[in-house]
Amino acid sequence: MNHALIDADILNYRIGFACNNETEGVAIRTMAHFLEDMLLVDLPKVQTWELHLTGKKNFRNDIAVTVPYKGNRKGTDKPVHYHLLREYLVDAWSATVSDGIEADDALAIRATELGDTSVIVSLDKDLDQVPGWHYNFTKKELYHIDPVEGLFRFYKQMLTGDRVDNIKGVRGIGEVKAEKLLTDKSEQEMWDICVELLGYDRAVENGHLLYMLRKNDDVFQPPQLCCETQ
Repeated sequence: MNHALIDADILNYRIGFACNNETEGVAIRTMAHFLEDMLLVDLPKVQTWELHLTGKKNFRNDIAVTVPYKGNRKGTDKPVHYHLLREYLVDAWSATVSDGIEADDALAIRATELGDTSVIVSLDKDLDQVPGWHYNFTKKELYHIDPVEGLFRFYKQMLTGDRVDNIKGVRGIGEVKAEKLLTDKSEQEMWDICVELLGYDRAVENGHLLYMLRKNDDVFQPPQLCCETQ
């Protein structure tokens, strides 16, 4: 675990909002100090790193038909120094801006390529479906997700939905009930439960919206389709 994969989107918002009433210089210094402290003090084993930002295009916008993807965010304000900090992250930290996919997907792809030599640095629970090392920088918690747990978290989220991204789950099903329904089930059984409770079309839609890509040109496939293509 010597390479950090950093979710720069979350940093931009969290530090940006924290510096709304500060000058541009203070905002940039705050970002710099945060990254330096995290990499040098909190993650001492990390020797290299990369930062990822989401670009303008997002394939999920065309997939969401039940409700607009992240439609609940329209009209919400960005941090005062949002664009300044993005430029700083690109110029000073060589942050990569993803085209067509989200920063989360780029992180998941790289984590899949690098395996346990990398650690995903984020607060986004969507990424907890990705096997490997993870670091929550607010709790300062380092933890490991194995493939079985990652798959379970993915199907659980299909049932509960994601309020942050405006993805609808099953009415009346929260974390506890979803866990009870899916515990000790095979992937095929978990998928069948999702289809039963969501309907096939919505289960497929949620799958595409929630699935973090693991390689370029990847796409979510229901388990029976995966089996048919082998």
